[in-house]
Amino acid sequence: MQQVKGILIPIGGNEDKGIAENEIYPLEFIDDGILYHVVKEAGGVKASIVIIPTASSIPAEVGESYLEAFTTLGCENISVLDIRSKKDSEKKSSIELIKNADCVMFSGGNQSNITNKIGGTTIHNILADRYKNEEGFVIAGTSAGAMAMANEMIAGGSASEAFFKGAVTMYKGLGLIPELIIDTHFIKRGRFGRQAEAVAKFPNLIGIGLAEDTGMIIKNGKDCTVIGSGMAIIFDGTALTHNNEKILDEGVPMTIANLKVHVLSNSDQFDLKNRTVNVLPIEAPFI
Repeated sequence: MQQVKGILIPIGGNEDKGIAENEIYPLEFIDDGILYHVVKEAGGVKASIVIIPTASSIPAEVGESYLEAFTTLGCENISVLDIRSKKDSEKKSSIELIKNADCVMFSGGNQSNITNKIGGTTIHNILADRYKNEEGFVIAGTSAGAMAMANEMIAGGSASEAFFKGAVTMYKGLGLIPELIIDTHFIKRGRFGRQAEAVAKFPNLIGIGLAEDTGMIIKNGKDCTVIGSGMAIIFDGTALTHNNEKILDEGVPMTIANLKVHVLSNSDQFDLKNRTVNVLPIEAPFI
């Protein structure tokens, strides 16, 4: 496992942006919310934050919503980098913005847009290098932006066909954290089955399913702490005693035995290297 100095913050989607008319989030946006943690890890309100809405079909609107959210948190140096093609990822102005950012935040949408328009470009290489070598550099991503962080990236799949071979479609992601397979909107959209199949395909990797308004702060490429108001589901397939994924035809029910699953919530920790859980006492406060 590579030793990295930067910080990844994958988010399960629909995180509190402090602008909802009907308050549905149990955590205080300014002091406990996920975007608050993104700002804190990036160095505070003076940090340079670059929002990349490439995954979205409405990038201008999405960029504006994050500008408003980070401004509400008191941030003073926020930019939107609207990359719509690989040519945009090679522009000098785009490259300079990424070189000087303290935090890069990928929006939700279609994760394949991120890999198709940014993967293999100069910006991708800079992000990967800075994440590996620069202490305190933050890459955050919500929904599609979180899923694209992995190398083996979930590109699609049907919740209604869960646990049948072919419920998940895989594609190559940005490879920032190759030890993981990340899925999002996990509880609300019933994605347990497709993540189980993804882990059956790659049993040496750890699957993480993030509920909405839930994320993880990942430091040193291994130390994961859950943030937000929901749950993070961890799939560990290293001890599978039966796995017929490779021999089945699509549409056939799968058999997976001895799949280890952890259900974690705010402040709980997972060690990727040792695959161990550290659950805080029930009376411990949220972070």
